[in-house]
Amino acid sequence: MPEISIVVPLYNEAANLPLLYQRLNQVLSTMGVSCEYVWINDGSKDNTMQVVRQLSAQDSRIKYLDLSRNFGHQIAVTAGLEHATGKTVVVIDADLQDPPELIQDLHQKLQEGYAVVYAKRRSRKEESWLKRFTARSFYRILKFITNVEIPVDTGDYRIMDRKVVEVLKRMPEHHRFLRGQIAWIGFDQTFVEYDREQRQAGETGYTYRKMLHFALDGITAFSDVPLKVVTYF
Repeated sequence: MPEISIVVPLYNEAANLPLLYQRLNQVLSTMGVSCEYVWINDGSKDNTMQVVRQLSAQDSRIKYLDLSRNFGHQIAVTAGLEHATGKTVVVIDADLQDPPELIQDLHQKLQEGYAVVYAKRRSRKEESWLKRFTARSFYRILKFITNVEIPVDTGDYRIMDRKVVEVLKRMPEHHRFLRGQIAWIGFDQTFVEYDREQRQAGETGYTYRKMLHFALDGITAFSDVPLKVVTYF
């Protein structure tokens, strides 16, 4: 059982993968811990899978899943969690907006007795005012209408203890909203702040339409307010 599993969902990230792999290797080498990589190709249209196979042939620590189509970010992460075997599990995107170097701080914080340490954005560089506004509004609306203490200004970038991953794997939700599910589970959780960088290469797979569907999944999964409003009318 490796100390850390690195779960990375991939959608058209061929241009970012070599640098991501290099930076992850540098961080984990500095930390001096055993690790495995679990990469999930979520129906990419570019040569992401080719790059994954090339890197996997060079490094036996790389495991990968090639999904039959694009199922979406949350399902891809869930598939990665199902196959991760580490004592702790890190979830990180491949676009390098979330710096891999933060993993060392997240891991150190976890050693203080926490079960989850999530990365909390202090700032978001090079994002449009609309993207920042919609993201900020979503988290605060969700916080207002739910009883679950879902942390604001966070994504899925975090480190989790094995016991948290095992509980997540037993949760039957079809529409996944992992940051809400992890908050709902409980256990001691905390955060480390960081400044989010601009995307390294390529274009984001999260269109405004996908973000709207994601927001609706989160709101309807963790609040009965929409149901009460519909019932009232």
